[in-house]
Amino acid sequence: MPTAKPSRRLKPSAAVLMLLAAVAGLNGCRKPESGEVRAVVISDRLPRLADPLSGDLSPADLLLVGNVAQGLVRFDASGDIAPGLAERWAVSDDGLSYVFRLRNATWSDGRKVRARDVVRLMERQLDRRRRDVLFDTLGAVREVVAMTDRVIAVELSAPRSHLLQLLAQPQFALVRGKGGTGPFSVVREDDHLVLTRTLPGFDGDEAQEQRVRLAAAAAPAAIKMFVDGDTELVLGGTVSDFPLTTAVKLPRGSLRVDPVIGLFGLVPARGEGPAADPAIRALLDEAIDREAMVAALGVPGLQSRLSLLQPGVDGFTQYAQPPWAALTLDQRRAELVERARSLFPPPPVAEEGEDSTAQAPRPVIRVAVPGGPGGAIILQRLAADWGPLGLQVEDAGDEPADFRFIDEVAPSASPAWFLRRFRCQYVPVCSEEADQLLDAARLTGFPPQRVRFFADAERIMRAEVLFMPVAAPVRWALAGRDVEGFAENRFARHTLTDLRSANGARN
Repeated sequence: MPTAKPSRRLKPSAAVLMLLAAVAGLNGCRKPESGEVRAVVISDRLPRLADPLSGDLSPADLLLVGNVAQGLVRFDASGDIAPGLAERWAVSDDGLSYVFRLRNATWSDGRKVRARDVVRLMERQLDRRRRDVLFDTLGAVREVVAMTDRVIAVELSAPRSHLLQLLAQPQFALVRGKGGTGPFSVVREDDHLVLTRTLPGFDGDEAQEQRVRLAAAAAPAAIKMFVDGDTELVLGGTVSDFPLTTAVKLPRGSLRVDPVIGLFGLVPARGEGPAADPAIRALLDEAIDREAMVAALGVPGLQSRLSLLQPGVDGFTQYAQPPWAALTLDQRRAELVERARSLFPPPPVAEEGEDSTAQAPRPVIRVAVPGGPGGAIILQRLAADWGPLGLQVEDAGDEPADFRFIDEVAPSASPAWFLRRFRCQYVPVCSEEADQLLDAARLTGFPPQRVRFFADAERIMRAEVLFMPVAAPVRWALAGRDVEGFAENRFARHTLTDLRSANGARN
């Protein structure tokens, strides 16, 4: 296979060879499909197929895009890297070159896929790095080169072991015109989409067709459809609607919670008011009863956390903790109330002639929370935690929010996305010192030094309370027992391929 630099020896990684071997081996023993799969994605409208660069796509849109317009690689059911438009790839010994060989494919208009077309689309994605935190994580990509009609080289300025995880995200899907390169094709029929995939026969067997009938519905309706047997798979659940799953009797084992990593907590929403005061941020952060909030949400396996970085990110064994982490909330409560009195002093005593019985309004903290019953639970818990401090907590609604509750899944196991999410170009309250450390981390080619820069940046961000962590993000689905190929995964990206097959998690 040609390489970008003939003097550089390239060798496929062991993981890649294992994946390719698995794909080759499974073709001969694939379990036959038994009818189309009926699936529903939680959304207020049918997903649309659009270029991810054309605007912010909804989670439902990204589900469709990832299944109809794959990138160079994609996720399998288990969240591992699988071949996409690239049938195989190799990585140089120094980790600075990735060479992809494209499979024979055509665009939706019938034109043959050529490397130069793919490079042009990828260059558009790279141009967005200064405007989008996800694309910003590709800052180490130096250039993308078409070496032949079917070979592409991606050159890096520093090794990035998580590059493939990023390229597998649906935001990096390659959409050209009105379509992509699969693995499914899609047509609309009335109020649903029909996704079709044809697999060639193996050793004389007939070709096999996989069909998924995809509808969209609000969470209550989607759950009811599943309970009534009108659908076999519900996708796209978040913290907003999770409490609805506890209000009905679900079939045993059908509730599937993804073991995701990411950000679940409060971030300052504006650079003025209470959110701009680091002392107030520290007070509110310390007063949150995280265990109570997690218990109220009722998500199986969800654990509270105090660190910005979630345990499980690569390269870290220790995480920045606040100085009060060893104390219980009961032990801290009296001191919290005293600090609140200092930060929010009571109004002056009423003068003669004024109504001394009138109750002074309490300071208001406005929070933008997710919709649905999950958001209501979060708001109730914050009111319960911050109310004893003399504060009133309100849903921001149409008013400017002081804080915003975010529930975002990390696109890779790298700490870079977690920290770069709070760079000054993306948030109203930030640390220039932490930004400088992140810039230094991007430039270094020495992995241990990069981890140290990240650790220092996390320590600063946690000390300045740029984020109030609560737990891991919440993503859930409902899967019937005949949808054997569905599997939970750490990225909550779900392929619709091989859903009838017990081998689906490995395809």
